[in-house]
Amino acid sequence: MNIKKLDEQVSVSEHITCEAMAPLAQSGVQVVVCNCPEGESEVHPSYKAMERAAQDAGLRFIAIPFTRGRMTREHCEAFRDVLQGGEKIHAFCRTGNRSSQVWAGAKVLMGADKKHLFGQAQMAGFDVSAALVAIEP
Repeated sequence: MNIKKLDEQVSVSEHITCEAMAPLAQSGVQVVVCNCPEGESEVHPSYKAMERAAQDAGLRFIAIPFTRGRMTREHCEAFRDVLQGGEKIHAFCRTGNRSSQVWAGAKVLMGADKKHLFGQAQMAGFDVSAALVAIEP
């Protein structure tokens, strides 16, 4: 698992397995957010399996799924609601890109500076400019 930190609260990665839940919990993560539609990959566990593994590790599992290029304001609002809980979050999707996009959109809704968000994402290897253009506070 190639974990990339977007800020002090949020990290992202590619698809994770159920076995990744315990190490994530040990690293301080409290909430796991899946940005993949269920069944996106044949090898990706079901939401039910992921939720069970998360609970076994003491984590909350939340699905905010969308496909590439289909992120909406509602997805960003849902992720914003998770962010506002103040817990440490690990979000994942096929490559980590969708998770970084929804993070950026959520942060814009929270009033974050777009240039700062762009720089943070860029340091992690992501280009969130599409989210920064599409989402307005």
